[in-house]
Amino acid sequence: MPVSSARIPALVIAALVAALPVATSHAQTPLGDDALAQAVDADDLAAIKAAGPAVMSRLARLYPLSDETRRVRIAIAFYRLGWKSEEAKDALMADARTPNQALRINVQYALGRVSDDLAVVDVLLDNMQHDGSIVFRDKAACALAYDQVHLRPAQKVHLYEGLIRAMSDPKPDVRRIAALALQIQTGQDKGFHADDPPEMRGPAIGAWQKWLAEYRSQL
Repeated sequence: MPVSSARIPALVIAALVAALPVATSHAQTPLGDDALAQAVDADDLAAIKAAGPAVMSRLARLYPLSDETRRVRIAIAFYRLGWKSEEAKDALMADARTPNQALRINVQYALGRVSDDLAVVDVLLDNMQHDGSIVFRDKAACALAYDQVHLRPAQKVHLYEGLIRAMSDPKPDVRRIAALALQIQTGQDKGFHADDPPEMRGPAIGAWQKWLAEYRSQL
């Protein structure tokens, strides 16, 4: 999903992106290293996918050898394939805080599509709360809302805890995107409004904490 440098209403647009199908066919077709690089540069997902899940480790090895333009394309391929790969996760994590906007955004989107490692959740939560760019914060929340596709229910406790904690952030935009990500994840809002004064936000956060305790008890 190529991205521009313009501000995007990401938590809306990402709903459309998240509807892209995750690759499920594992039929394999031989693809040499040069042909793989060419397929990446041509955005030829069909050729990449035809090489089967083993292509993930090959793309991960290609990633650090590539310039930023190709790394964006590899991140997009990882996102669209949706196959778990620790090697892919490790490659992407190296750019989880890159200042390159197109690369950072696509890396943040791809991480949860290739891994269920809670380190991915942690880096996205940290970017959402503490990055100096409102765009990067927003896109991290987008990834938390839509792209943590491999998390098991027990692992989602960690995600929910982080989002609930961020709802007390001093930055209004962080409170807002954390609440929206949690609403997208759970279908609930508990009456929380990011712009309410602290004395009004507190009871809603308390309701979320009670909900989380009940969720955890049912696992």
